[in-house]
Amino acid sequence: MNKNRVLVCTFVSLMSGFFAAYVGAQVTATLHNQKCQNLPIVIKETCSAGVTVSAMWQGSTTGMWVGTILGAFASGSFTRNQRLGS
Repeated sequence: MNKNRVLVCTFVSLMSGFFAAYVGAQVTATLHNQKCQNLPIVIKETCSAGVTVSAMWQGSTTGMWVGTILGAFASGSFTRNQRLGS
């Protein structure tokens, strides 16, 4: 296997994993914070603080897994050798 291909695939999969972790954390935190919208203002702040931490952890973990796997698949597909007629 080509050493450059391994490096490219690793780099792309890690970068897509980090990007998906960031996006997943933001989306999950936003969705979970909507549960706190109908509460009184004092309880709302406490609810938002507690929900945000767990939501960001959950979203970033899920995003990292999905992004890394999809990035590895995509980069592997793009860098594979095309052997037509074999």
